[in-house]
Amino acid sequence: MNSVFKLTGILVLSIFLSFSIFLAVGFIYLKVSLPSISKLKNYKPEQTNLVYDIHGNLVGFIGPVRRVFVPIDKIPPHVIQAFLAAEDANFYKHKGIDFWSLLRALYKNIVHGKVVQGGSTITQQVVKSLVLSPERTLRRKIKEMFLAWQIEKHLTKDQILTIYLNHIYLGGGAYGVEAAALTYFNKHVWELDLNEAAVLAGLPAAPSKYNPLQNYNLSIARRNYVLKRMAEVGFISPEKAQAISSQPIHLNPKNVNIPVYAAYFLDVVKEELKKLFPSEVLDKGGLIVYTTLDLEWEKKAYKNLMNTLSRMFTNREPPEIAVVCMENKNGGVRVLIGGRNYLASPYNRAILAKRQPGSAFKPFIWAKAIEDGVVSPEDLIPDEPITLPGGDQGKDWSPGNYDGQYLGPISLRDALAKSRNVVAVRLALMLGREKIYDMVQKLELNIPKDFNYSIALGSYELTPIELTRSFTIFPNLGRMVKPKFIEEVRDSLFAKTPIYKTDVVTKPVISPYTASIMNDFLQAVVLYGTGTCARGLGVPVAGKTGTTQEYRDAWFVGFTPTYTCGVWVGYDSGKTLERGETGGRVACPVWLSVMKGTSHKPQGFFVYIEPQNQENLENQENLENLENQ
Repeated sequence: MNSVFKLTGILVLSIFLSFSIFLAVGFIYLKVSLPSISKLKNYKPEQTNLVYDIHGNLVGFIGPVRRVFVPIDKIPPHVIQAFLAAEDANFYKHKGIDFWSLLRALYKNIVHGKVVQGGSTITQQVVKSLVLSPERTLRRKIKEMFLAWQIEKHLTKDQILTIYLNHIYLGGGAYGVEAAALTYFNKHVWELDLNEAAVLAGLPAAPSKYNPLQNYNLSIARRNYVLKRMAEVGFISPEKAQAISSQPIHLNPKNVNIPVYAAYFLDVVKEELKKLFPSEVLDKGGLIVYTTLDLEWEKKAYKNLMNTLSRMFTNREPPEIAVVCMENKNGGVRVLIGGRNYLASPYNRAILAKRQPGSAFKPFIWAKAIEDGVVSPEDLIPDEPITLPGGDQGKDWSPGNYDGQYLGPISLRDALAKSRNVVAVRLALMLGREKIYDMVQKLELNIPKDFNYSIALGSYELTPIELTRSFTIFPNLGRMVKPKFIEEVRDSLFAKTPIYKTDVVTKPVISPYTASIMNDFLQAVVLYGTGTCARGLGVPVAGKTGTTQEYRDAWFVGFTPTYTCGVWVGYDSGKTLERGETGGRVACPVWLSVMKGTSHKPQGFFVYIEPQNQENLENQENLENLENQ
């Protein structure tokens, strides 16, 4: 009998020792084969680059991962508590593994006959997301538990929670609480109320299923579950949970995707950023980019011009469009539209499309002639037939006016207002190629030096942004301002100083006196010339229409003392807009619809400088003082 007990004892002891050895070997194997947690100690996740407009409104996200890192002290307690209640109420009590939660989850899953509750702690979820593969095996689960225990020895609870709240996927393409807050509510995480916090906290269990943009009713139910859990664990009162559970979810999803009307602008910003920063900086993300865009104006301008085009081309294929609106003083591009539909064609016509400007180029011929003393502002120029040799492959060239008529001697002001072609060519002849090319160079236009005199009629191609930029010499009293799309860039939401800031760049092209004369002439275009539709803006406006041969292109570049805005209308193929579709008839109404989109009405009047005061206005300080009077 004793021998039986001895054998039994030896057998039990052997089994125990074997099991212990097995566990010890298994532990050593796991410890050796476990991946490193060093990436968690130095957590630096990929982030998106956030792009804001001039008023601080979020325009969109640039980058492969929509994540914006925020430290734990920027996340309000009620947001943290909502996630803890939903995912791991004992987070601050356990050591990485919550055995009671595991047993409770196992029991509920057995009762329901399926997986209805998980037992993973927040620490385990961090391990699963950042360290291990997503495979579902017992071996991986054991590794997950070992790593969770190990992480708790090397990181504080707040460090683990920071990683979790910034890394977790919350649906709608958003990773982390800040990106999710922006995506669903257009708010920063520190601006969320308890209702919104509970919505986000309900997402980790099934981000697509509980996405409020896709499944509103399921999201309501899940939010209410989170509120109930918050009450059960003592974070809020049952009464508060009940009160909020009866409220709707107020979503503001406009920034889930880049708005189509701002996509052309965002493309330009992307290219600007590539010039400013190396690819590794952009790929890492986290940059906060403050741009010159006025998002609300851009949105209204796009809506208005689409309505205008649809009215004008009811029974025809609508043409393409390009719009550039700049602030005169600093060059900030407030509106940029590169086409009718970005999704159909991302080609940015405002920046890239080179088209003939037609008569919209004439103001530079007039300005140069006055600037160089070739003519005086009061001079009369004959509007009479003229023939030039060698205009077309050695044949004589006889430019004519749009209406086929000639008005005889005409003032420079009226000739520009009524866009007389013959007068433009006569002025070009009086100037000569050298003086015209000097103006071309000062305007930084890519026009060949061996041009012919058809340049006076806008026969050499320019992009809409080039032409619009060139027109700023008039409201800026002779100085051309460089367009800019980015105001400044910071390396985080909380940085107080920018890592890059764009300067205002201007250069003198003509004298203040010449500019003031041209302002008067170009106002005449609007008052009684080819651009009278622009009077509908109700403020002082100057500008110039442009129409090319066979009505292929229609232009209007108009400006107020505050803004300069250029509009091109035409077909990519170069086909005709149809007879009579001139800049004044097609482009000017579009320009007016765009300008009516701004809530910031242009203020002030154009400055007129008397000839005797010109010498006193040669320095920039005096110019600025005059403009501010």
